Amino acid sequence: MDKANYILEGKNVAIGYRKGKYPLKVSEHLDFQLSAGKLTCLLGPNGVGKSTLIKTLMGQLPPLAGDITFAGIPLHQQHPRQLAQKISVVLTDRITAGNLTVQQLVALGRTPFTNWLGKLSSEDQHIIKEALQATKTLYLKDQLISEISDGQLQKVMIARALAQDGQLIILDEPTAHLDLINRYETMHLLREITKRQGKSILVVTHDLEIAVETADHLWIMQCGEPLTTGTPEDLIISDKINLLTTGSGLAFDKNTGKIRLTSPRDLINIQGPPHLVQWLKLALLKNGITLPQRIVINVTDAPPTFGITGDGYTETVHDIQSVISRLHERLDSDSHS
Repeated sequence: MDKANYILEGKNVAIGYRKGKYPLKVSEHLDFQLSAGKLTCLLGPNGVGKSTLIKTLMGQLPPLAGDITFAGIPLHQQHPRQLAQKISVVLTDRITAGNLTVQQLVALGRTPFTNWLGKLSSEDQHIIKEALQATKTLYLKDQLISEISDGQLQKVMIARALAQDGQLIILDEPTAHLDLINRYETMHLLREITKRQGKSILVVTHDLEIAVETADHLWIMQCGEPLTTGTPEDLIISDKINLLTTGSGLAFDKNTGKIRLTSPRDLINIQGPPHLVQWLKLALLKNGITLPQRIVINVTDAPPTFGITGDGYTETVHDIQSVISRLHERLDSDSHS
């Protein structure tokens, strides 16, 4: 990362809570940076301290040790109102303000900038409109919050964060309640915002595959360990991505970008067009099928055919389901012979 572009930086940070005289440390020896125009994803198991770290970055909790700076100024030296103008936060709490319109909810993002009457200026109105346009939710502006879908609501919440016009946006599991399409749309929207507006965005997520596809950097948080940080690609190549799957019997497959069981399987006896071979391999892995060396599968395209050869027999089928069925029959027969 280019240090000149750091929005936020932490050095040897310890996080946790103070109970009376005694600090309760959740994690320590944390080093991290967030840069302008970059999307960073924070991943780790539940209970590891991700929420505590987020509260510390927001200024809600003081660090127990170490230094955190925002735009080069120590975080603890900045007034809460100043931080509210610089850091926008979207939490997982369900919105109960169903009687507000979309535009009214987004307008709340301007609260740190309005006077004590809460009156919006023409500039505020312009920023609100731009936030709605950036998230493609302007057409919803007059609808009640109670009338829109979860996917639309998440985009509206991002619009509210944009209306706050801070340098850093922090989102806590923004895709948690969304379906597959809306999860991808939301993450790609966040990436687009970093590139178009130069914002720094930090997302707490459990969606590893989407994070790998969309993030510029990953922070991997483990119990009692320093943060592991880097580009998704470097973490994959170095196998550090599998710090997220330690002890689970699972591993990140470098070839497919998917989480797989770690038990060894020999699938080298499949030949044919790469896309068909790939999907057949995935199906065999999912069904727990290991190919003995004596069995070879030849795949052809247009239309797909699968030739299964082994021990003096050859059979041709026309879909992957049939391949699975035939292999189960052959392997079950072999195990009882």
